[in-house]
This record gives sequence, C-alpha cells and structure tokens, in this order.
Amino acid sequence: MIPRQAEVTGLPRDAVAERVARGLTNTPSTLSSRSGWGILRDNVFTLFNGIVAGCFILLLTLGQWQDALFGFAAVGNSVIGVVQEYRAKRSLDKFAVLNSPLARVLREDGVTDIQVADIVMDDILVLRAGDQVGADAHVLSSDGLQLDESLLTGESDPVDRAAGSEILAGSSVVSGHGRARVTHVGADTFVSRLTVEAKRFSLVRSEIRGGLNRILRWISWALLPVMLIVVNGQMQVLGGWETAIRTGSWRMGAVGAVAAVIAMIPLGLVLLTSVAFAVAGVRLARQKVLVRELAAVEGLARVDMLCLDKTGTLTEGTISFDDVHVVSERQPAGWRNALGWFGSEPNANATARCLTVAFPDRAELAPVSTVPFSSTRKWSAVDFGSAGDAAGTWILGAPEFVLAVDETETLSRAAALAAEGKRTLVLACAPTRLVEEQPGKAQLPPGIRPVVLLTFREQVRPDARQTMRYFHEQGVQVRIISGDDPRTVAAVATQVGLGPVEGFDARDLPENLQELGDALETHTVFGRVTPAQKRQMILAMQSRGHVVAMTGDGVNDVLALKVADIGIAMNNATQATRAVSRLVLLDDRFDRLPSVVAEGRRAIANIERVSMLFLAKTVYAVVISVIFGALLWGFPFLPRQLSVIDGVTIGIPAFFLALMANNRRYRSGFLRRSLSFAIPAGIIVATAIAAVHVYGDTTRGLTVGGLRTASLITLALAALWILVIISRPLSPRRLLIIGVMYVGVALVFTVPISTEFLSLDMPPTPLLAATAGCVLGATIALEILYRVRRDPLPR
Repeated sequence: MIPRQAEVTGLPRDAVAERVARGLTNTPSTLSSRSGWGILRDNVFTLFNGIVAGCFILLLTLGQWQDALFGFAAVGNSVIGVVQEYRAKRSLDKFAVLNSPLARVLREDGVTDIQVADIVMDDILVLRAGDQVGADAHVLSSDGLQLDESLLTGESDPVDRAAGSEILAGSSVVSGHGRARVTHVGADTFVSRLTVEAKRFSLVRSEIRGGLNRILRWISWALLPVMLIVVNGQMQVLGGWETAIRTGSWRMGAVGAVAAVIAMIPLGLVLLTSVAFAVAGVRLARQKVLVRELAAVEGLARVDMLCLDKTGTLTEGTISFDDVHVVSERQPAGWRNALGWFGSEPNANATARCLTVAFPDRAELAPVSTVPFSSTRKWSAVDFGSAGDAAGTWILGAPEFVLAVDETETLSRAAALAAEGKRTLVLACAPTRLVEEQPGKAQLPPGIRPVVLLTFREQVRPDARQTMRYFHEQGVQVRIISGDDPRTVAAVATQVGLGPVEGFDARDLPENLQELGDALETHTVFGRVTPAQKRQMILAMQSRGHVVAMTGDGVNDVLALKVADIGIAMNNATQATRAVSRLVLLDDRFDRLPSVVAEGRRAIANIERVSMLFLAKTVYAVVISVIFGALLWGFPFLPRQLSVIDGVTIGIPAFFLALMANNRRYRSGFLRRSLSFAIPAGIIVATAIAAVHVYGDTTRGLTVGGLRTASLITLALAALWILVIISRPLSPRRLLIIGVMYVGVALVFTVPISTEFLSLDMPPTPLLAATAGCVLGATIALEILYRVRRDPLPR
C-alpha cells in the first residue's frame, strides 16, 4: 500500500516515480475513432472490391490488360474512403493534443504546473479560478470553491464544493480556491468510465450504402449461375468445351464471362457515391465542418428531428450583464461602488464578474469582513465599516434568499424578471455589521432592505434565431434537451424563435419508451435531463421512425451522441464528445448547420438520380447475360467496350449531375424508387440489343465485330435516352452535359484510334437500319415508362 503524504508537502519525488512505475498515472485512453488499419480494412476489404479484384487479376493473367480498365474504379473508391477518414482521424488526434490543459499540483518541491497526463494517484491538486480539474479527487480544503460541472451534468449553474466532497475530472473552477487529493486517474476516472461505450466504433446508418450492399448481395448470389450460363454459351459458340480447351479459345470465353460479371456490378455508382460524399466533405471543410465519416453526409439529408443542448449550442455558454432595476426611492450612497467591488473581488463567481462591464473596479475599498458566495446560501456579503461612500454592509444574492417575505413588491418584480429568462440578483444593504455566529456559518444581518435588482442574460448566439427558422421551414423538428432549469431553457428557446413554450422537467419523464415518445411528440423543451435520459430520449424518437441528429459539447452528451443517427459536436467540446460525433463544427458556429443539411440533401438527391443510370445498366447486363447464355449466343460486348460506353453515357454525366445544386427534401425508399425505374428500363434496353442480334443472325457475311458494333450502338443510344429522362427538368447546364455526351458517343464510333482500340467494325447498311429501328423502339418504350411511372424522378 502506497502511503499517503501530508497535504503540506505533497508527494516526494520517489513516491511519484513509484506511482509512475506502477502505472498509477493519468494517461488518458485513446478516444480517436478507429486505427489506421481499421480504416484501411473497412474501405479496401469489401465484397465489392473482392469481386472486382478477382475479375481484374483474371484478365491480367490472361494478358487482356485492355479489358481491365474497370479496376481503376475500385482503386479510386478505396483511396477516396481511406484518405477522407484518415484525414478526419488525424485532425481529431491533433485537436486532442492542442486541447490538453495543464494541472497545478503540490509536491515536495512546492507548487508546480504539469501535464494532466503526468498527474499520479494521491497528487494534491491546487485549484484556482479558471483551472480545469484534471482527475477525480477528494477536496481537502475549500475557500469559496465553486465548480462548473456543465460538461459532465449539463447543469450550467456553478456548484459549491466544500472540504470532504468529491470532484470529477472535466469540471472547471469558476470561483474560490482549494486543494484536493487525487483518488482516480486515467481509465478509472468518471469521464473514462462514461466513455467506454463511446469508444466502440459504429457506422452511420446509410440507406444508400445499405441499398448498394443489398444489391451487391443479390448480385453475388446471381454471379455463379449467371457466369456458368455465360461461360457455357461462350464455349458452345467456340465449338464446345473440348474444342475451346484444346485450341485455347477458352480465354475469349473467360473474357466474355468477366464482361458479363463487371457489367452486372454498378461499378461507377459505388465510386460516384464515394466521390459525391467526399466532395460534400471538402465543401463542408471549407466551412469549418469536419466530416468524420463519408456516409454522415447522407445522414444529414435524412434528419427530421434535431436535438439541441442549450449551453454552448443555442447560447455561447457565457453570462452577460443586462440591466439595473431600481426598487428603492431612496438609494444609499455608494451602491455603485459596492457593485464594482463585488465584480472585481478575486474570488467572484462568473455572474458577479459580469458587473465589471457596467461598474468600475473599486480595488481601493478595504472591507472589514466578507462572506464569499455559496450556491447553498445563494448570497455573498461585504462589510466596509463606517468610513467612505460605500460604508455599511452590502449583500448580493438571489432575492428569495436575501429578502424577507414581507418584501412582496420587490420579490414579485424579481419573479417577473426571472420568468423572462433573466438571471436575477438583488443588491441590498443593512445598517448592522456582519457577524459569524459559528465559524464558517455566516448569517444575514438584520434590517436588510433592497436597493436595486440586477438582471443577467445568457448570451444567445446571434445566429440561433435564423437557424431555427431554417429548420422550421425545412420540416425538421427541434427539441431542446438540457440539464438546466426548465424555465431557463424555455426562456432561451423563446428568444431563438421556438416559443412561447413551457419547459418540461425531465424528472417527471416516464421510463417506458412508448410513453417517453409520447412526451417528446407533445413537448419541445426539456430541462434537468440526465445523460442517461438523453440517450433514452434519442432511442424513443428513433423507435417512432425519426432520423435524429444531436448537437452537444459535454461529456454528459456522449451517450446520446453515440446512439443518434448523426452526432454533431462543437470544437470546444470535450475530447470524448468529439470522438463519438460524426461531425465537428470547428469554429463553433451554430449557423453552419443549415449549410450542412443542405449539402447532405444535395448529395443524396443527386445520388438517387444517377443511381437509376447505374442500376439500369446492372439490370440489362443480367438480362443480356441470361438470354445470350441460354440461347448459346456469344456475349455481345468486350469489357473494354462496356467500360468506354459506360463512361460516356453513365459515368461522366453522372459525375456532373451528382455535384449540381439540389435541395429536394429526403423521402425514404431510395432503393425502391430507383429499381422501379431501373428494372423496366434495363429490360427495354436488353430487349432492343437482343432484337439487333436476332436480325444480325439473318445477315450473311456479318463479322463478330460488326454485330458487336451494332449492339454497342444500340446500347449507347438507349443509355443516352435514359440520361435524357433522368436529367429532367432540363436546364441549360443539363442540356450542355447531354449534348457533350452525344458528341462523345459519335467520336467513339468514328475516331480511328477509338475504333481500333475497341475492335469496332462498321456493320452493313441493313443492320444499321435495323439498329436504328430498335433504338427508336427502345426510346419510345423508355418515354412511356417515364410518363406512366408512379414515383416522380428526383428534381
């Protein structure tokens, strides 16, 4: 057992070294989200990349590097995801270092400043106004010691900590001074225990990612049977399995099978989704918003319930002096001087210090005796004796604790001011001296009469009202969840445009999730909310189908931020809070949130639009593979041909469409809406290509290259019309994109270097005429589909 050292001398050097050797130091646990290996693993070793990599390696093994262009999409997708998330991790790690405060401890050599991580068990913390408590501790001595524990409890009012009480790491000293012996360090502190659950990584709930994964699962189930059908068809075209193996022509059959497989995968959609999210992340970074996970951008678009903490979110977390309200016709001389002394007194709390703005420092006043402020008695006092302008006894405190009950008029006025959300104090005077009836037990002197009422306001963020108006217009519901007094929270909510509202005391909230959800649907403002209740409130709203975002800055918000669909932290938040949040507002500006939501809506609406292009390709690839394989026809395209045509008709235009402005509100059912268009559209395109092939079989002297070219023309022009449809309503920019793509397709089929690389042979005139007829039929069918489709396309 390590012996405790005397308070006067603190720990000697050998005792500190012994504790360091035993690991009894305050080294924090790592709170940045994932390791570099975890980021690499989750972005590289995916089902999508596995399928693509297998096909890529097979083609390289067969020497068909020209047909392996699709491999760059998989590489690009992985690189974007890894770089974005690793940059976010590095940013958070850097913030953790920059925000690490110093601690003041008493040791054998005297009082010294050390890093918080260097605190050891049994160290004696020397606490002064402005310090942050570095570890859990037991108070040894206290002289008006008051702590701000809002980061831990959400309660913004300071609390007294007398000798014998326990204090927690993360608290801040707002007034007074004292000493405390460290009782828990490192992972054993309250903060570390609270954030154990927060350290477990979980992905953002992403409908787009979930939909894409579902499609990939469907494709993976279909791959083997479809591939067998295609390979068998290819071998039969080549003269049968025995002949193909003997002559080595099976390699071409394998190339056809890879073409079918790659065509089935919405290759560009996965890449484009990552690009769109990454671009959104870059745009938000320019606005000082750090996106810690790409899919969080999509989550922003789906949010329909925003939960806000009051302190540090709606307010700046500071108190400002408001006004003086005279309550006595005959005011004693010197009351302004007395207020100046209360504001400049070294152990003044945060509220009293606000008085220095309106009342000058009167440091020359020499008090005979003082009583420091205590949150238990709710007042402080000073006695200046009988000399000077400020002679006499002055009391500053809460009206209901300072004044006698017969001061009804003043008390009523104070209550009315408090109902407006103003913190109200009274300055009173007394003709008698301050007397301590018992040591440390100061009593109010007799004969107290009020002089003035003083009001203070929490500084509401100037952008809060405008931001609240934006969310109201966008159909996003707002709930204020705070650890403060419900009346105070309601007053702030009214100031920012959510009122008039009444605050609901969370101590009266039911524990049943269903009943809790009912309360959340009918009330807007909640006070006295505990950290566990915040988490339950988020879960209750999610159980009712809401997509919930939450902002916070304290450790008390960690559990709720963890379970929220999107957690948003201020940059001045604790390390643990930033670590579990999906977004961090680096400049602490609340008015960033509208642009954050708008960026998410732009991304998801445009991704839904272009997904119809990619999924239509998946559908016609599956249909073509099955039809051509079953009928023992050779697969009509080479992988390189599909890569180029897909790039011109889908990939390049989709990239620009995905980055255009789009403020459409999110509607659930992304996959259903996309497939309801993509499935029939893909069938129409596949049917047109099959019709060209049927006609080609009747054309004498037609080469394989000529038939492939005719099929490729049909695919290109039909895919371009799908592009025309999903680009509606057509704007000048969209018309420009469509026009450039038509020119691009024309160049693909006419420029010699392109026709040679793609192995294109111009088909004879009769087949070209039949191709034109099939394209026209497909165009008419696609147009009819667009006009009769129940779900409107995203605008």
